Amino acid sequence: MGANDTVFTLFLTGRIDSGNAAAVEEEFLSKLAGHTGPVVLNAAKLDYISSAGLRVILRLRKTWQDLKIEEVNSDVYEVLEMTGFTEMMPVQKAYRVVSVEGCEVIGEGANGKVYRIDKDNVVKTYKNADALSEIQHEREVAKLALILGVPTAISYDVVRVGDSFGSVFELLDARSFAKILAQEPERMDFCVNEYVKMLKKIHSIRVPAGKLPSFKEKTVASIERMKDTLPDGLGEKLLRMVREIPDNDHMIHGDFHTKNIVLCDGEVLLIDMDTLSVGDPIFELYRMYNSFVGYSENDPQIILDFQGYSAEVARKFWHDSLAAYLGTADEEKLRRAEEKIRCISYGNLIDWRTRHPAKKPGQGEAEIALWKARLIELLGRVDDLKLDLTAEEGDPRELDVEACDEQLPNVLAFVEKRLEGANCTPKAKMQLDLAVEEIFVNIAHYAYSPEIGRATVRVDVTEDPVCVTITFIDKGVPYDPLKKDDPDVSLSADEREIGGLGIYLTKQIMDEVSYEYKDGQNILTLKKTL
Repeated sequence: MGANDTVFTLFLTGRIDSGNAAAVEEEFLSKLAGHTGPVVLNAAKLDYISSAGLRVILRLRKTWQDLKIEEVNSDVYEVLEMTGFTEMMPVQKAYRVVSVEGCEVIGEGANGKVYRIDKDNVVKTYKNADALSEIQHEREVAKLALILGVPTAISYDVVRVGDSFGSVFELLDARSFAKILAQEPERMDFCVNEYVKMLKKIHSIRVPAGKLPSFKEKTVASIERMKDTLPDGLGEKLLRMVREIPDNDHMIHGDFHTKNIVLCDGEVLLIDMDTLSVGDPIFELYRMYNSFVGYSENDPQIILDFQGYSAEVARKFWHDSLAAYLGTADEEKLRRAEEKIRCISYGNLIDWRTRHPAKKPGQGEAEIALWKARLIELLGRVDDLKLDLTAEEGDPRELDVEACDEQLPNVLAFVEKRLEGANCTPKAKMQLDLAVEEIFVNIAHYAYSPEIGRATVRVDVTEDPVCVTITFIDKGVPYDPLKKDDPDVSLSADEREIGGLGIYLTKQIMDEVSYEYKDGQNILTLKKTL
């Protein structure tokens, strides 16, 4: 040994007491002869230490100032703590050992896997055997994200898992969006809405300088590695366009796929935070494209094995999420945006596969050939990577909101604004407010229960005579409230059944109430002449 930067590890075993302390010290000094670098005492197999053993450690410490002790069991740690050793030098407790044999895999990324170890807890294991620095980094960025407003889980324990380490999280009976899509494909709209809502929340957060790495730097390095594999200077063109993407201090997740979004006790949480960075949204979007489409373009089985649902579901989820994120249903605008995203995606995929050989013979070559051909075609017509993130102007007659009680004030304010200039009397205004509240609250409570979906409220005002038409549209459970019998309002409170009054009042104060179920949507229309 003897090199200044080499760590020398000594193993403490069994008992160190007055009977063997001198022999242990002599053995250690012999092994350390000539060594001037760091020294670690591994106490994983140390059962007992007396004051004589402690004096051995003190004498070693005088010569090797950066000595530290690791993997100390609770009994020995208590002795070291009582005698002040934990204040004099780094002393690290032994890690609890957790087995993941037979446990359900609920997530997997480039750096490790997430297992459910019991009903309430999951453990994220790391592929790197020396993962403590990665764990520390992820815990720090997760805390930063939580402070900045991102709902996420924080690791409460570090454990040993096989030859590596793991972080333990409390996720009460959580289900990933990947599992929801695989088991309940009819909830595609719910997953898209919540997924994009979380994505926009992340991207709205500005991160203090120096707190997170730049994803642009990581991507530039990836494109630099693969650029010379492209003909006719196209690699340099791609690198130039990536470098021209403006620096951005807004947060991006970096691995935003459906295994990293979980529904936990009714709350949507983001997990697997080790890739948290800052950068332009296109860096997030190209990684998303990789997850849902790129990796599996040559072999659709890859997406099924990874996410648990088919390539068709993955492509629809990607398309609908991109449309919701960009705020457009214009397929031409979506195509142009996706072409720019795919340029970086294919460059990154070629670099990734070059550095990570495929398991199946010929698979890597086929993937790279496919990605390269598509990238060359794209670079022939794409000249910049700037995304148009300006959402389309919505119909001013419509308001699209989450169907929940908290949105009722916004709905009422929207209706009131649409009625400006209609010479609406106070009585008519009160009646419209009452009807709007009854219908919207009914949608909020029952259309998507127990989840939360979206509702559209449309207000049309016509003249001669002045007539207000208010239409409520949702994609919840098909339900015609007009088929429900009117309550018998002549009965006493004790005799009367609970429920039904809301739609009854609405029918009484509106001139016309109609319902239809069309194209997967409940459409309820109210009309009143002012």
